[in-house]
Amino acid sequence: MWPLGSDNKNNTNTNTSPQSPSDSSKVKILIVEDDEFFIQAYVTKFAQEGLVVEVATDGAMAIQKVKAISPNLIILDLMIPVKDGFLVLEELQGNPLTKNIPIIISSNLDQDASVKRGISLGAKDYFVKANISLEELVKKVKEYLPKK
Repeated sequence: MWPLGSDNKNNTNTNTSPQSPSDSSKVKILIVEDDEFFIQAYVTKFAQEGLVVEVATDGAMAIQKVKAISPNLIILDLMIPVKDGFLVLEELQGNPLTKNIPIIISSNLDQDASVKRGISLGAKDYFVKANISLEELVKKVKEYLPKK
């Protein structure tokens, strides 16, 4: 269902899009995900869309990356190591410097309670990975990105 790029396991914690000095004005997405399959799918698809993509594989790294790169949007898995996605969401929403960054949850947690909690904590949208195509996710992400 989701096309994969080349195996990029050694590069999941760094910028995965080519950078030039003018890239500071490009739209940046932070993907917070620990599953290599989804990382590769997201990185490949969003890079094809011309977006600068960064990856964090755990919650603590996500907080560090947000502070370092000031992404325009975050795609957040909930079941990640070190600090779960709910804690990441709470921390980002509680910080005046990061509370306005749109966060889309993409998780395998499909219980109503998880969805309600994610939205109540400030997520803009919530998708169950198994129920959304990559194309639909890209379309939804573009709705929350700054307009050029």
